[in-house]
Amino acid sequence: MFEDYEKKKRKQIILMKSLLDYGMGIIFLLAGIFFLFGDKLNIPIGDKLNTGFEKVFGGMCVAYAAWRIYRGYKKNYFR
Repeated sequence: MFEDYEKKKRKQIILMKSLLDYGMGIIFLLAGIFFLFGDKLNIPIGDKLNTGFEKVFGGMCVAYAAWRIYRGYKKNYFR
């Protein structure tokens, strides 16, 4: 009976971590798109003096979002 409880608890934890990874991945993906394409969408980000930094940061956000979404898909937390 205790093993069944532990399995159920572990399954719930995996589900919650997976949902958190998907949600954070989507947020970082949107942030990356915002920084990469903000000038084309006429969204003022700042004083526009350093657009190279915005592109690098946007690319890093997209890469991190891909990692978070992949980690949520694999669900490899306790192995």
